[in-house]
Amino acid sequence: MPGMTTTPDRNRVQLPGISSRAYEHPADRSALVALRKLSGFDTVLKQMSGLISERRLRLMYLASAVRVSETQFRSLYDMGRDAAYTLDLHRIPEIYVQQDPQVQAKAIGFDDPFIVVTTGLLNLMNEEEQRFVIGHETAHILSGHAVYRTMLDILTRLATRVAWIPLGYIGLRAIVAGLEEWYRKSELSSDRGGLLVGQDPDAGKRALMKLAGGAYTHEMNIEAFLEQYNEYDTAGDLRDGFLKVLNLLGTTHPFAVVRVAELDKWQRSGDYDRILGGDYPRREDDAGARVTDEVKAAAESYRASWQQSQDPFIGVLRDVAEGAVNAGERIFNRFSRRDGGQG
Repeated sequence: MPGMTTTPDRNRVQLPGISSRAYEHPADRSALVALRKLSGFDTVLKQMSGLISERRLRLMYLASAVRVSETQFRSLYDMGRDAAYTLDLHRIPEIYVQQDPQVQAKAIGFDDPFIVVTTGLLNLMNEEEQRFVIGHETAHILSGHAVYRTMLDILTRLATRVAWIPLGYIGLRAIVAGLEEWYRKSELSSDRGGLLVGQDPDAGKRALMKLAGGAYTHEMNIEAFLEQYNEYDTAGDLRDGFLKVLNLLGTTHPFAVVRVAELDKWQRSGDYDRILGGDYPRREDDAGARVTDEVKAAAESYRASWQQSQDPFIGVLRDVAEGAVNAGERIFNRFSRRDGGQG
């Protein structure tokens, strides 16, 4: 794509040098800080994920999808440029439009990430909602969330191969469950990043609400949807809490009602306004972030959510959540020993 312009289409606040730590959920951030301390970790993942070829996928989309540009899907091209401008990326990620009725968007790749959106998503969402989605995927890229998909793919394939070994399968499933929780928190992180890019809270919440109710926004109401979340959160009894845990197994994205509620909480917390006001961590300080501090922040975040939740089955959820909090630290400790302590 051509070089980045210095003026966005609309008067949005740019966030020079912003670190992804500014918008990442504490459980997501603790794991990422640990991974960033490990020299060569990305190289290990690339070698382990031999079947997931970034070049092959780019060639596939280049041949079968439409690459946005100044002459193709110009509005999406402008959104991608604006998202990179707002989050201060040094390179504008390519965007491809794929003919698919499913509502989907994804960021792919380690070295030169790109974004794919489906025509189903474009048909469902208006321009400002699409801007939130492009911002969401750009935030994935800034955070380096490709590690989640790669690790999950590797471990899920491995789990199926050792399914005949009961203890081995149970152990791997526990790790996969922790990574899925970690991945779900990365989605909440990128929702916040999408809000920072679009800078239109209502559009962001509408985009997520449409994942549940489709294009019928005239039939939906954000406040009523938030009330729906409150009912979901309180649950009826232990049986409902247990069923909620079962419903999460195998999922990598939070449910729509949870995403809208979490985005609303984050906006109302004041962090969104503080970041737009220029009060946020910078990338130049990422090297100084301490794993132990981030793990403590993640634990405190979960503790606060447990105290606020009225779910009677919260103890089980707590065990899964603690596995996600500790995932980054365990990975860090194991690989730092291999790294000779240099991490």
